[in-house]
Amino acid sequence: MDTSRPGPSGLPALTRPDGSPVRVLVVDDDPDLAEVLSGALRYQGWEVRAAGDGAAAVAGARALRPDAVVLDVMLPDTDGFAVLRELRGVRPDVCVLFLTARDAVEDRVAGITAGGDDYVTKPFSLEEVVARLRGLLRRAGMARQQADGPRLTVGDLVMDEDAREVTRAGELIELSPTEYELLRFLMHNPRRVLSKPQILDRVWSYDFGGQAHVVELYISYLRKKVDAGREPMIHTVRGAGYVLKPATR
Repeated sequence: MDTSRPGPSGLPALTRPDGSPVRVLVVDDDPDLAEVLSGALRYQGWEVRAAGDGAAAVAGARALRPDAVVLDVMLPDTDGFAVLRELRGVRPDVCVLFLTARDAVEDRVAGITAGGDDYVTKPFSLEEVVARLRGLLRRAGMARQQADGPRLTVGDLVMDEDAREVTRAGELIELSPTEYELLRFLMHNPRRVLSKPQILDRVWSYDFGGQAHVVELYISYLRKKVDAGREPMIHTVRGAGYVLKPATR
């Protein structure tokens, strides 16, 4: 298997820290959906196994020892939450991405509270599932980019995603994991106004409901580190959101 091949997004392939292919278990009772998902993940260069119910999922996890699991909440013999409890016994640190047809905030929060790391709501795009899994695996330290990709650069602000280092004008900026993910999202979308709901969805991975003030809080943290004593790069667009732009001088 060619693990250096980029996925559909063209991003550099991720491998396990030892260089072997990332292992993913896909659990869904719809065989057509499971096949399409498995194909998209195999195209990333990953080793993929599919299961159609809870019992097969647990057996598959024991055999594959996956780094990540794509897990449907509704299964014919049980629910995804019960399967998750079994999976944690087999692989305590496995990343779990829930698939759900339920769009209510309380259902999403229930999945995260049960121990899931993220969720996507059906119908979804394959690109979104791949992006969410890549983010989970990187944050968990269970995967690395096989080859150095291009650094993110906006003006004199530079982010090395492999090294997880950020500099401005050559000066190293120390960031918390959440600050890093927020800045990363801004740097992937320079000059684009991003709303609070967009930021919550991409950085925190689920809807905080009325707690959108968490975005304001972390934007203020970033400003103190990125813009302190310098020409501002992070701007508020009243009533719309936030935008990252190169300094004017």
